[in-house]
Amino acid sequence: MTSDSPSESSSSAIEPQRILLVTGLSGAGKSTALDVLEDLGWETIDNFPVRLLNRLVATSHQALDHQRRPLAIGFDSRTRGFVPSDIIDMLKSLTGRDDLSVSFMFIDCADAELERRYNETRRRHPMTHGRPLLEGIGAERELLEPLRRWADIVIDTSELSANDLQGHVRDLFEHNETGAMTLTVSSFGFARGMPPLADLVFDMRFLDNPHWIDGLRELTGQDAPVGEHIQKDPAFSAAFNQIHDLLLTLLPRYQAQGKSYVHIAFGCTGGRHRSVFTAESMAQGLRDAGFSPTVRHRNLGSRAADEIERGKRQGN
Repeated sequence: MTSDSPSESSSSAIEPQRILLVTGLSGAGKSTALDVLEDLGWETIDNFPVRLLNRLVATSHQALDHQRRPLAIGFDSRTRGFVPSDIIDMLKSLTGRDDLSVSFMFIDCADAELERRYNETRRRHPMTHGRPLLEGIGAERELLEPLRRWADIVIDTSELSANDLQGHVRDLFEHNETGAMTLTVSSFGFARGMPPLADLVFDMRFLDNPHWIDGLRELTGQDAPVGEHIQKDPAFSAAFNQIHDLLLTLLPRYQAQGKSYVHIAFGCTGGRHRSVFTAESMAQGLRDAGFSPTVRHRNLGSRAADEIERGKRQGN
């Protein structure tokens, strides 16, 4: 006669409650991130009194609901009882529990961009208290710095539109319900700025530029003639294989360390030829190795502007 009761079997089958704590600088985009999570099926609570977090988690766990939705909890410097050291102590105790899967996301933004956003909306910063706006932003940044250092995920929205932030949060959580690592391979043009959220960036401007070849300029790295031209460059094969081997070394290590999201970006001048072909080829190589990358091309739709490529005939 076994000692297992139905309730014990039920309890042992329950997956750990998934909890994401979300904070950041006022105006950086915390509410936008929480809205996306809600759209993805998360239960979200904003401006939650963090001193009640242990009680909330206990109540959620007692429900013993197999269909529990993941829970995202937003809080910031305006929240009652906001003491970063106390919050970190609470996080340490929660992450040590087997019945919980806790992660922490911090939304950051540069001071100048926060100042622009507040001036544009004419909202009052919560920490100005009669002093200049930049001083209030600086005071909040200093207060939150311990939490930023503790965060599993940091998103800097300085150069992101609201749509960009929404897309990045979706990349992080839409296909990651099992806790598996989410892998993105992207292309971009250096002439239009570096991708602010990339973990690994590879500069492909050393390759011969198809922009200067008649018949290839208006094509992209997704077109076979462009790919054939790039592959003929003597430097391509060796560099590609070395990057591929490096990624196969790094990605399992990232996964073993619990990194939930990796963004690999390939850049060229305009973001339409060399970087696109390399990103597509690398994504296929990673699929062959058992990974499931998402591919994004930031500047593929941009016009092949001569003023961007002019003077770059040496592959810069």
